[in-house]
Amino acid sequence: MNEEKITALKNDLKAKGVKYCVGAYVDIHGVPKGKFVPIDHFEHFASGSELYTGYALDGLGQKPNDDEIASVPDLDGLIILPWNKEVAWFPADNTFHGEPYEINTRVALKKQLKKAEEMGFGMNLGIECELFIVKYTEDGKMEIPNSDDNITKSCYDVKRFMDRYTWLDKVSTTINDLGWDLYSLDHEDANSQFEFDFQYSDALTMCDRFIFFRLMAKQYAAEEGLMATFMPKPFADKTGSGAHFNMSLFDKETGENLFKCSVEDDPRGLGMTKLGYQFIAGILKHGPALCATFAPTVNSYKRLVRKGLMSYYSWAPVFNSYGKNNRTNSVRVPMGGGRFESRNADAACNPYLAATLALAAGLEGIRENLDPGPAMEENLYEWTPQQLADSGICELPQTLDEAVDAFAADPFVTEILGQELRDEFIKYKSEEWRQYHQRVSQWEVDTYARMF
Repeated sequence: MNEEKITALKNDLKAKGVKYCVGAYVDIHGVPKGKFVPIDHFEHFASGSELYTGYALDGLGQKPNDDEIASVPDLDGLIILPWNKEVAWFPADNTFHGEPYEINTRVALKKQLKKAEEMGFGMNLGIECELFIVKYTEDGKMEIPNSDDNITKSCYDVKRFMDRYTWLDKVSTTINDLGWDLYSLDHEDANSQFEFDFQYSDALTMCDRFIFFRLMAKQYAAEEGLMATFMPKPFADKTGSGAHFNMSLFDKETGENLFKCSVEDDPRGLGMTKLGYQFIAGILKHGPALCATFAPTVNSYKRLVRKGLMSYYSWAPVFNSYGKNNRTNSVRVPMGGGRFESRNADAACNPYLAATLALAAGLEGIRENLDPGPAMEENLYEWTPQQLADSGICELPQTLDEAVDAFAADPFVTEILGQELRDEFIKYKSEEWRQYHQRVSQWEVDTYARMF
């Protein structure tokens, strides 16, 4: 955007009552960070005037003696905060000495999208947004806000949905006011769990929207004295919150969906082109490594279980496999085809990092003409280890430690992210596991304190 347009944008924002602007980049966890700049300094802000000590944040690869990184806002991503119209929000990238900063996940995604463009492809992405609304008590525990939201199967329950109507309406209205085109929302499978589905977009835009959605949902919940949590598994006896990645490639010239064909023209009957199956095969080839970014927390792996402490199956994908409308696979091709979803992605993921590796893996599948094999339509939860082995199906990592090991062991990760960004992720996630593993939990106290 040239200087004249930047000044025009500044004047327009001032006329709308904007007083401050923030260029929000994310740390390794996908948490937005940024400085607030008075609107009178908008021209400087737009050119990357704001400097940051990267050592103060997780995963930006800096030491105390390093030069500062800068934040450059993406001016096309403007959102005036619906709950505070004096603040203008922009997604942002980091730069270092005037060049894109390689240890930044949004920069990594843009780099991978450029590689896709060189092959003639763009990437469409839809992220299903699931979360819990809870009370956070004074003793640091989470509770379901409604005492009668206690039925075993609360999925799609109308009464419990209406109990949270004010919050749901605020979020839904804002999604549509922002032009994201909400097409569905519901009470999800667990008590006080909800899902929002809005129209897919290009991958970068969708990741920007997901980051903003988490901020928005928390804001509106706080206004009601509640907390929106994107913790993947806040309650051991309830289902967890996913963020299913729905992916397809489109032709950069025509916009045509390159994964879509008629069910009759697909020998497997799923409505996917050969290109789509090649992409899926790439995802499966690197499935264990990708799992670390789709499910990036200790808590994530308490969601990725067959059953756990629940009375029925968890719906969570624990197998590195694909199929049609079979939710025991990690990769699912919904009815009608033309896209697929990676179901092990959860609500805590850094969407830029996960999308970067998913796109790269899919492009590798295309370049190498990979085939994912037959679709799995059986209930894999009930298969024996021998049946799984005979079919060539492996389980996805079962802990964050296993996932990080798979991430570290796959040379593909270093090739795509570079050594420094790869190492930052491993460093922070390994430390996360170490700290968790050395804590004494309430379960240990309850089980062992009086046992011996």
